Amino acid sequence: MLSKSQAKAFFLVGTIGFSVIFVGLTIDTFNRIPDQTRQQNLSESAIKGKHLFDKKNCMGCHTIMGEGAYYAPELTKVYERRGEAFIRSMLKNPEQMYPGQRKMTNYKFTDEEIDHLVAFLKWVGGMDLNGFPPKPDLAPNTTARGTQTQGALEAAVTKPIIFDQMCVACHALGGKGGAVGPALDGVGSRRDADYLTKWLHDPTQLKSDSKMPKLPLSEKEIADLTAFLASLKGENK
Repeated sequence: MLSKSQAKAFFLVGTIGFSVIFVGLTIDTFNRIPDQTRQQNLSESAIKGKHLFDKKNCMGCHTIMGEGAYYAPELTKVYERRGEAFIRSMLKNPEQMYPGQRKMTNYKFTDEEIDHLVAFLKWVGGMDLNGFPPKPDLAPNTTARGTQTQGALEAAVTKPIIFDQMCVACHALGGKGGAVGPALDGVGSRRDADYLTKWLHDPTQLKSDSKMPKLPLSEKEIADLTAFLASLKGENK
């Protein structure tokens, strides 16, 4: 058993020692901030986007870097998860992206304001947050494999990144994805490449009352999506 003087010394040494360690770790943390936050990528546009993010109280519904509400999707890695095209469309007109479902307020952002918000979300997504938020542990799904009705021909086409960023928000494939639009399993057996290309350019040209909006897709993205969707024949494996 410690004597009174020994206990006092133990307390003082322990308190001082752990205080020094705490201060050292704090200093080390602050020294890491510029590198881990990719401070060099913090543009004037991203700063304006942060101010706009706070002004519109986006954290009242969304979580970002672990802070905020849980009513709407987490936004820390939204740029990586959904891509710029989806974010711009969502900010421009949330209702158009999710007809009759999405409850996000249309703030009527100008194109310049959308540029700032995209720059802010891109900067946040590029931070080194020590693995936060963790990525879902999902089985890789990089190809579409389908069979013709006779089961004799099998095709494999690389799935475009834009498919997981934008299309799955409304459509399901293999049981995964949204339910706003029809499932895309076997769509290549129902629609040919020419139809799919026209549809991706502007759905309303083929169906005037289509709920699917005209998406901001590049010609390459449309070509890649057409090839992928056209390969989905019969039942997906």
